[in-house]
Amino acid sequence: MKPFAKLPHDRRQYIGGSDARIIMGNEEADLVRLWREKRGELDAQDLSNNLVVQLGNVTEELNRRWYERSSGYTIIDIQNHLRHPVHKWMGATLDGRVHETEAVFESKFMLPWSFSEEAAADKHMAQLQHNMWVANAREGVLSIITGGGKWLEIKVFADPIYQHMLFTAEKKFWRYVQDGTRPSLLGVEPPRPRSETVNVADMTRSNLWAEFAAVYLRTRDAHHAHETARAELKKLVPEEAREAFGHGLRAKRSKTGAISFDRIAEDADASIQ
Repeated sequence: MKPFAKLPHDRRQYIGGSDARIIMGNEEADLVRLWREKRGELDAQDLSNNLVVQLGNVTEELNRRWYERSSGYTIIDIQNHLRHPVHKWMGATLDGRVHETEAVFESKFMLPWSFSEEAAADKHMAQLQHNMWVANAREGVLSIITGGGKWLEIKVFADPIYQHMLFTAEKKFWRYVQDGTRPSLLGVEPPRPRSETVNVADMTRSNLWAEFAAVYLRTRDAHHAHETARAELKKLVPEEAREAFGHGLRAKRSKTGAISFDRIAEDADASIQ
């Protein structure tokens, strides 16, 4: 993986992933505030009293560990600051990268009411596409924990059309930062990139699941042995025989040639002999 230049941690010097969401959003007040922040006219917004943001911060490590546990993959480059090798005004602070796939990793905390996978993907799409562009990644992963105790993974793929529109909007916004032109909303609906949701359900609280899981695990090896024995018994039935029996088991051949088995009593077996 080719290394990228490290960013000084001064968000006024570049457009990051969270900035991309505002630039592609529909809140003009947020857009103007971001513009003023980048120009140094306003301090960055203090989010220390925003409970949802703080919940996202404190659950970030848990989110990362849960993803690794559920996927079997490893997250690297945690909180790595990158700058695009050509467009120096584009940067990103990654929650991490998936070592095995090189996908950009983003951990999110979202509130459970009115939650949907589609809304989650839409909300964070600009940030993911921006970070994928900066990191030269083909995939992105949203690892989401909700306040309702639910975890899910949404895979997002790099979309050249979306990224072109995003790049055009960001470049225009950055020019406004430099020349002092007040920005306005784009009013353009970007295409919807392809995404894939992976739901994972925790069934440890289900008594029925526990009951049938125990039966399944207890009988799994026996079932495999049963299927193997049935296949071998079918081979042993002589081709000219309509029936075969022995040791408490009877095999019957149908008119179509299918062979079925049924249990017979030992005394019946002996009388037939």
